[in-house]
Formats: sequence, structure tokens, C-alpha cells
Amino acid sequence: MKSKAVAAGMGDTKHEAVESEKTQVQLANAAGLEEIRLRAYELHLEKGCAHGQDLEDWLQAERELAAKRPAV
Repeated sequence: MKSKAVAAGMGDTKHEAVESEKTQVQLANAAGLEEIRLRAYELHLEKGCAHGQDLEDWLQAERELAAKRPAV
């Protein structure tokens, strides 16, 4: 049986806040992935477009960008 608050539509506020926070985290992660992708591509170009180095470029991009971010 639902509580009166839920039945009145007041119980969704906490759920909406959690969903909003999840969305913000997903957007931040997507932005971070885009940054990594762009930096990895820059590294690829800097190396003369050498094939077979994609993983190394990606990992280097992650390290570089992680070093730039302030510690939490």
C-alpha cells in the first residue's frame, strides 16, 4: 500500500534528485570521454598517424588529462 505522500505525488522528489544526479554524472563522463578521444587523436596525428598505437594513445591521453585535473 502506498503512503499518502507517494499517492499525492510528493514521493518522487527524492527519486528525481537521484535521477538528475545520475544524468549529471553521465554528462560529465561523456564530456571526459570526448576530451580523451580528442587528445588521443591529437597524439595519433603527432606520431604521424602510425597505426596500431590506438590503445597507447588512449592511455596516454587519460594520464595527461588526469594529471591536469585537481585532486578531489
